[in-house]
Amino acid sequence: MLRALALLLCCAGPAAALELSLPANARQTVERNTAPDRYAAPVGVFAEGQVARVEIDGDVHRAAWRLQSPGLTPLQVIRPLRAQLVEAGFEIVLDCASKQCGGFDFRFATETLPGPNMYVNIREYHFVTALRRTGDVPQEVVTLFASTSANSAYVQIIQAGRLAAGSVAVSPDADVPTTTQSVAQDDLVGTLLKDGHVILADLDFDTGTSDLGTGPFASLERLAALLKERPTMRIALVGHTDTVGSLENNIALSRRRAQLVRQRMIETYDLAGARMEAEGMGYLAPVASNLNAAGREANRRVEVVVLSDE
Repeated sequence: MLRALALLLCCAGPAAALELSLPANARQTVERNTAPDRYAAPVGVFAEGQVARVEIDGDVHRAAWRLQSPGLTPLQVIRPLRAQLVEAGFEIVLDCASKQCGGFDFRFATETLPGPNMYVNIREYHFVTALRRTGDVPQEVVTLFASTSANSAYVQIIQAGRLAAGSVAVSPDADVPTTTQSVAQDDLVGTLLKDGHVILADLDFDTGTSDLGTGPFASLERLAALLKERPTMRIALVGHTDTVGSLENNIALSRRRAQLVRQRMIETYDLAGARMEAEGMGYLAPVASNLNAAGREANRRVEVVVLSDE
């Protein structure tokens, strides 16, 4: 069984969704997206002290996966992905194994996500660069970087260029159900009083971070006003994450996110900390699929739960 990675790669014409499939046992270890940004994609092996590159401006999306499959070779990991790129109309401009690429020198001249999320064995790796052009001008690039250890295989996929907003398309069977979507901010108080819990939808957390912007956030303003109107109400702020990383790390991260929201409520709105608990569930209570970027973004959230309202 294959896991579909729906990467929305746009050409000069209408946007087309390209689904790169990895084995079902592939587990994403890290994701890092930047925009606007510039990606220097290798288009040649290490020679005469350097690696030839093509620079692509636009959205840059980086992710790595770990496959717990002992005995795999880097070529076995790369080959089906390479075939899917060719079928989608990409031109393979670099396709080399570790020694042919330039070994140590090529590896350290190439952008690579940090370990342990992406592991590179200097003697056992394979690299592919694929371009899609408009005339002679490269518009999009995808690079594949696979390596193996004794018990696992790792693959890094970087895509850059003229990507549509969000970059990752939701698979048809992975849409976020309407019943789990965040409510509009105008309905936040009513939903919280009716259902006893609600998502603070305008808070934004990137994968692997607990950073909370300066705001102001409409959801926190409405929640603070409600707590001041109801001085006996007690709430819990519960953080949630996507599935990138270990459960232990995600529980700690989600708790930290909830703690930062609690601290913001105390400092900005002068609310008593004793009225607000902060907990973290990690990835144990998703509201959407973690198999695509849209679902993972929905799962990175903080919810409010009413504990008492005497």
